[in-house]
Amino acid sequence: MPAELSPIDKAKFVAAKRATDFVEDGMRVGLGTGSTAAWLVRCLGELVRDDGLRIIGVPTSSRTADLAREVGIKVVSLDEAKWLDVTIDGADEYDANLNLIKGGGGALLQEKIVATASDQMVVIADISKQVETLGAFPLPVEVVPFGWQTTKALVEETLVRLNGDTPYVTDEGNYIVDLHLKRIGNPRQLSLVLNQIPGVVENGLFIDICDAVVIGYGDGKVEVRDINAGTVEEDHLDFVDEKNMFSDL
Repeated sequence: MPAELSPIDKAKFVAAKRATDFVEDGMRVGLGTGSTAAWLVRCLGELVRDDGLRIIGVPTSSRTADLAREVGIKVVSLDEAKWLDVTIDGADEYDANLNLIKGGGGALLQEKIVATASDQMVVIADISKQVETLGAFPLPVEVVPFGWQTTKALVEETLVRLNGDTPYVTDEGNYIVDLHLKRIGNPRQLSLVLNQIPGVVENGLFIDICDAVVIGYGDGKVEVRDINAGTVEEDHLDFVDEKNMFSDL
């Protein structure tokens, strides 16, 4: 159960639990990919099962789709949903302006498409993901397989993410190149430059997309920062007991 989890996992859990407050009955919800987003899917599944919450989920990866179906969330494609009320997802890094690096789980293309097709994007994260300047986390760049070595050579300071002896392959069949930049002084400019390189499909910089971040702490504290309203709210969530649906984690 969450009380037995590490402080980081507790932080992820309380952030995900608090983020369910952004979801209302009848909403079309973008479901992110990654360990923190998985907590959100489970929390929403609990509300569907126990409270009768009715939502439609649009997953950003096959992994998320499988989990959502497993916990009882109705899953449709973005084409079927057309537009979403909110997308809730994790992040690998976020700065004070809520610019993000995402894609550590290899799903950045679907994540960015779903997030930009939403009225609101909410990021859930633990406090360790907060940075003054983006770039410490490797920046994922998705490239098409054709000529990917040439595409890779066009970008400086690259390191290919490997899965065994082969590049990491996304749900779309593309490859991921990780850029170890250490510091990104101008994320907006870098994003534009990368996407102009032939063979690049998309990059993991999410600029002016995130509206709010829900930050979890290991002691149950939660902080909600809304970039549009300019507000910061604090809350504290108690952990669930051993009879909760998370008892097997």
